[in-house]
Amino acid sequence: MLRENVVYCGDCKSVLAGFPEKSVDLIYADPPFFSNRHYEVVWGDGYELRAFEDRWKGGIENYTAWMEDRIRECHRVLKETGSFYLHCDFHANAHLRISLDRVFGKGNFRNEIIWCYTGPSNTKRYFPRKTDTIFFYVKNRDANYFFDVEKIRVPYKKLETGKTSGIFKGEATLSEKGKIPENWWEEKRDGMSPVGRLKRERLGYPTQKPEALLERIIKASSNEGDLVLDPFCGCGTSIAVAHRLGRRWVGIDVSPTACKVMVRRMRRSLGVSVGESEIIGLPRTVEELKTMKPFEFQNWVCEQLNGQVSSKKSGDFGIDGWLIDGRPLQVKQSENVGRNVVDNFETALRRAGRNRGVVVAFSFGKGANEETARARLQDGLEIELKTVEEILRGENYSPEVA
Repeated sequence: MLRENVVYCGDCKSVLAGFPEKSVDLIYADPPFFSNRHYEVVWGDGYELRAFEDRWKGGIENYTAWMEDRIRECHRVLKETGSFYLHCDFHANAHLRISLDRVFGKGNFRNEIIWCYTGPSNTKRYFPRKTDTIFFYVKNRDANYFFDVEKIRVPYKKLETGKTSGIFKGEATLSEKGKIPENWWEEKRDGMSPVGRLKRERLGYPTQKPEALLERIIKASSNEGDLVLDPFCGCGTSIAVAHRLGRRWVGIDVSPTACKVMVRRMRRSLGVSVGESEIIGLPRTVEELKTMKPFEFQNWVCEQLNGQVSSKKSGDFGIDGWLIDGRPLQVKQSENVGRNVVDNFETALRRAGRNRGVVVAFSFGKGANEETARARLQDGLEIELKTVEEILRGENYSPEVA
């Protein structure tokens, strides 16, 4: 089932499997890059620390196979007149080009767009890498696919002489209309500076793209009223721009954190009446929470308890987060947590100079309960054992962040 102007939480492969064939006009996909980096960022609200994992085990072949499965689903739901854009970088662009040719067919390749930008670099052994690649394919080059160059013309550059560069004699009308952009998009010329330097747009998402970049793609390859899909939607730039330009939209992301950020952005910035309770597929049961990625599960627990995720994802010495009242938090995505976990948490509390803390798990064994009682009576340590089911009974899926 396909619902429009909503956010889906889940792996796009499984979510798209429920969409009908040939139902989408434009797809922009900005998947996790094969960069083996682990992103840790503070969101723009300045309060909640979010963790996003960009780590692919098994090498480039596994990553490419993982991507090709999802590209095939995108191809299936794309209309015959539809277009597909895939955003990637040097880590995997050559491999992904082969996959795209295999799925879409070499003849349906339209462009390899290079997005050029600048920024600080301390490289000493090679030129700074300041480009991304965007592959542009159509579903069927013979099906009169939509592409409107008139909507994306840019002004010609004025020379010091007052003349306009690139214009030949007798082409004044063309000069007024502007030029058709080439397949290289430059940050200053095209207003596509990385979001890190655009305070008005910056949300803190580690790979957030500028709205100007999405605006050009959406204007060129869709019309008002068309359906725009982003299967790796992140913080929602594509759907925000699509809505502003009068398109219908669907955003998908596997991260519950990202999905919540999306709907807050749409609601606060654009007045779209979509709430977090309406995110399709958002984990709401114990069984669903058991399947979450560990870092996302930690994010979920911290959010429900009004806490903050620890800034360290390894070497955290047993503290996964901090509650608003200053208590350390440890999160265990497991059942029947025992005495040893409580023992180790006691050490973490002492190291942090605290005498109160919380451990969250799906369930606790007899030993864990006995050790918390002993620690309270003999050592003066107040350790609360809290189950996920207890959190669910008192949760609120629409928290407002000040």
